Amino acid sequence: MPDVEAHVTDFVNLLKKHKIEGSQATAKQTAELLRTVISHQRLPHTNQVTCLLNAVRAVGEQIIDANPIELAVGNIVRRVLHIIREEDHSLATAAMAGLGMSAGSDDEDDVERDDGPVLSAAAVAAAARSTLRPPSLQTLLEDVTVLNVVPPTPSSGGESEGRSRSVEKSSRGRKLKHDVIEAINELIQDITSCHEQIAEQAVEHIHQNVVILTLGSSKTVLEFLCAAKEKKRSFKVFVAEGAPRYQGQLLAKELANRGLQTTVITDAATFAMISRVNMVIVGAHAVMANGGVIAPVGLRMVSLAAQRHAVPFVVLAGSHKLCPLYPHNPNVQLNTLRSPSELLDFGEFSDLLDYSTGAGSLEVVNPVFDYVPPNLVSLFITETGGHNASYMYRLISDYYSANDLVIKQTPATGN
Repeated sequence: MPDVEAHVTDFVNLLKKHKIEGSQATAKQTAELLRTVISHQRLPHTNQVTCLLNAVRAVGEQIIDANPIELAVGNIVRRVLHIIREEDHSLATAAMAGLGMSAGSDDEDDVERDDGPVLSAAAVAAAARSTLRPPSLQTLLEDVTVLNVVPPTPSSGGESEGRSRSVEKSSRGRKLKHDVIEAINELIQDITSCHEQIAEQAVEHIHQNVVILTLGSSKTVLEFLCAAKEKKRSFKVFVAEGAPRYQGQLLAKELANRGLQTTVITDAATFAMISRVNMVIVGAHAVMANGGVIAPVGLRMVSLAAQRHAVPFVVLAGSHKLCPLYPHNPNVQLNTLRSPSELLDFGEFSDLLDYSTGAGSLEVVNPVFDYVPPNLVSLFITETGGHNASYMYRLISDYYSANDLVIKQTPATGN
């Protein structure tokens, strides 16, 4: 699969160079890449599910290692693995239901033998299989082929049965890939529309004449606030600027352009202004299994100020940001550092930063994220509604399988 390998390599390079901005774009492109991998994967007649799982897992290892801080990549890899397991389970359940229908038909034929002709086992099995497969071009072609085939003689019954089983396994493999790809398409659609689905709930949480505080820039927060504005809610927004990148200034400008009453404050003024605030609404980089939040730097301070003044602290997060791992997991990288140039001018402080001369005594630390523990979060709002922090583990368990929490499999070592 040279084309697929090229796609994977390109995506890995983009992640390593941090060329993809935002968790939503990263999650969407990850899902699209895995969809391509699955669509080009050739399945054997046996162990088809294992083949798909191994293919996704192999690609998942590469793209997760490319940028470990972007947890959305691992989230989508685990979501796709969970989808494969679910679709296989659905096909197995449908097959068992078809076998039960065949057994029931045989029993009815024994009781009511005089009421009608007895169907053969092959005919019943064919009818059951046809009910499991949706009508498609492949199915129509198979039906035409069956009509033109001469009925087998008793001497060739074994060969015909073997060919039938082979065709059935091949058809089940195509059905599995089709269902998995369809489910991934739905996942991509959910990722694309997550902002709109969360924004639809804004009117339920933002009331008239309230004052809202936020920090930094988040498209989810932007759409949420603007949706409330469109519903004729009148409210004010305090935006902490989010130093040192000052993303909050960009959010404040966009809010003002859309007609919202907006005030920019410094990050250090959060405690001074929090007593005038009715609600804190922020975005998140990731939501961990325990309900903790990995958020832009400065939000830990905001959450502490909100707790001190009994102000609700609300986190908006799409389902692609829900991570099944805990913050103490060794596979989780909670933070990373950005360039010191965002804080200091190298030209002005070059003498103090030059350690080769032995005179350097200045060190610059510029972290990107904060960790907000679950006890500081009042409410999470996702596409499915509002949830308490204590419920997040249950919500997350609906999206992932316990077998897929560890992507990289440790090779077995012999004695």
